[in-house]
Amino acid sequence: MSLHSKIMVDEPGNGSARLKALLSRMPPVVAMGVAVERYVAGKLVLAAPLSVNVNDKGSAFGGSLVSLMTVAGWGLVTLQLHAAGLEGAEVYVADSQVRYLAPLRSDLQAESQLAQGQDWSRFLSTFRQRGRARIELSMQVPLPDGQPATEMRARYAAFAS
Repeated sequence: MSLHSKIMVDEPGNGSARLKALLSRMPPVVAMGVAVERYVAGKLVLAAPLSVNVNDKGSAFGGSLVSLMTVAGWGLVTLQLHAAGLEGAEVYVADSQVRYLAPLRSDLQAESQLAQGQDWSRFLSTFRQRGRARIELSMQVPLPDGQPATEMRARYAAFAS
């Protein structure tokens, strides 16, 4: 897949075309071959081919795994802000914890969603009141059998620009 692949989106008007345009302006993301696979029910899935994200062992490069998950989290926060009409927000990853559980020898898919106990409405309300907010997300890259190859928890910060 590439950034120019067709985006598979199940929620009309959800901002995925805008996200695809943003990703196409990030040279490292373009080099990784990142594509928006789907955005539905509060979950964003990005994909990237193994062929350009491979290490010397023939498995996915750890830096590519964490990069794809980081971008998936960033994209999910960006989409949520866009859906709330908060176009001018700047989103950054504040901190993260990564666990590499098993080698991945197939194309990469990073799934991003709210971490347990987090709430989009509280995040958006805080952002509107203070011009900044933080939220924690949970990401994973699954193996072909669905078990996690890599897991990540990260806090993202959004600031009004």
